[in-house]
Parts: sequence; structure tokens; C-alpha cells
Amino acid sequence: MPATPTSRSLLGGIALLSATALALTGCATTAAEAETAETAAPTEITVEHAQGETVVPVDPETVVTFDLASLDTLTALGVEVTGVPDAALPEYLEGDYTPVGSLFEPDYEAVIALQPDLIIVAGRSASVYPQLAEIAPTIDLTVDGTDYFTSARENAEILGEVFGEQDEIAAAFEDIDAKVADVRAAAEDAGTGLFLMSNAGEISAYGIGSRYGWLYEELGVTPAVENVEAASHGDPVSFEFVLEADPDHLFVLDRDAAIGQEGSQSAEQVLDNDVIARTTAARNDAITYLSSTEWYIVGNGLTALDTMIGEVGKALA
Repeated sequence: MPATPTSRSLLGGIALLSATALALTGCATTAAEAETAETAAPTEITVEHAQGETVVPVDPETVVTFDLASLDTLTALGVEVTGVPDAALPEYLEGDYTPVGSLFEPDYEAVIALQPDLIIVAGRSASVYPQLAEIAPTIDLTVDGTDYFTSARENAEILGEVFGEQDEIAAAFEDIDAKVADVRAAAEDAGTGLFLMSNAGEISAYGIGSRYGWLYEELGVTPAVENVEAASHGDPVSFEFVLEADPDHLFVLDRDAAIGQEGSQSAEQVLDNDVIARTTAARNDAITYLSSTEWYIVGNGLTALDTMIGEVGKALA
């Protein structure tokens, strides 16, 4: 039957409504897709670090770190690390890692073979940042020794953001801040302190502004000596220097033990002499031999920080 004018009008109306509905559905779908895209978690973030900015993937799967402080923090967060340099590690950081060279010199072929999604350098390995950055996204988390705790916190927060563990990092530093406050309170009435490092039978001292200056600046220990040169391996001093300074507390790091140097005298043996025995610290049994690997090798990782702060706090209690 031929279509009448009325039926043609109805059919045209139905077609128009259908087209309008399809158009509206298309708009709604596009809007929904746009909203989803805007609210979806990013797959990459830009990280500001010691040598610039780097775009890195969020929650990278294959991680190589030449920075043992980052290894410490990532281990505390439960993040698996694939490649680590050969180094003396504390027991809690030992694992089944692929060796990727030394703390100072990468094995570039080993790094390339792992096809990492992220490489981390700091301190000892910072100089090879340009070469590693050609292999994969690389960030330099060298800690700023002039503002140690702030820098340590910022580095941990970077790792928290990259791996989606911001809440865990915030909780960890709430605990650290509380412990620091307790140590500072104890330091007020604890007298003076001096940080020594034993190395190949010799000793050196660290003061304000040095790599271990945070003992005084952040933890509040009153320095027994003000004018100590801020050298990387400390200011070489004699036993008589220590006696003249006569600190109430001695904090001693054994570098030979930290680097696994065999055949050297231990720090306890080096300081076992008549001169040191006359110091107030020795007479009051206030010489603290520190966890050298955490202090010298690992540094500002979450677990190492907790250990170091705890050792100072225990000594001053």
C-alpha cells in the first residue's frame, strides 16, 4: 500500500527521533569517555630530582637501583627490586638480585639486559647518570647533606608517588618525627657528643656541616668540638684530640666493617687504649659503636633511618 501523507509524516518523525537519540547517546558516550580519561590514574609522572626532571612510569615493574637508601625504602614498602650493585648489605636487605656492577661503576650490559623501567642513582653513582639515562628513565636521589632529614623525606615521597605508596611514606615519617623529637628531648640534658670514624687503624671526626652533621643539627646532640673540617671521610684526628675534646658521648662508625675490609682492626680495638680510656665517655661507658653498614653504606632509607635514630636515642637515654 502506498504511504499516505500522514504515514510519511509519522515515519519522518520516528526517523528524526531515532537520529536525535543516537546523537545524544554518542554525546553521552563521548562525555563519559572524557570524564573517565580525566579521572583515570596517570600512567606516567614527571619526577624532579637532583639532576633535573624525568618522566617515569607509575608503578614500574623492573627496577634497578644503585642507591641503597632507595633499596632500603622500597624493601620497606614491599616493592620488588630487580637489579642491585655488588655491595655489603645488612641482613634485612639481602635478596636474590641481579648484580649490575658496583656502587661506583655500573655493568652497563647487565643493566641493558634487564630492560629496566626505572633506574635510580644517588651519591656514589650520580656521576654516571647521563649514561644510565640513555638506557631507561633514570632519577638521581642524592640526599642533600645540608638538610638531611628534609631531603630524605622528599626522596622517600618521590618513591611513594612513583609506586603509589604515599600513605605508607607519610605514616613512616610520622613515626620518625616522633622518634626524632624524643631524641632531641633526651639530648638536652645528655652533655656533649663527638662522632668518630675508624678507618684502617686511624680515626677521624665529623662535626656540624659534615655528612654526619645531622647528629648535631637534626638530633640535637651538643657538639664537643665546633671547628671540625667537613671532609668526606672526616677530619683526621689523634687520640689526644679526643681526650682534649672530652665528650660525654662518643658515637663510632667502623668503616672497615661497613665495606667488608678483612684483616683490619675493629673500631673497638682501635679505641682500646689508655688515652681514650681517660675520656668521660669511656669512663661512663658511653661509647656507642654504630651499625656501620646502615650509617655508611645504606644511609637515608626508611629502615636505616629508624635504626640510626634509635641507636642515638638509646645512647642518650
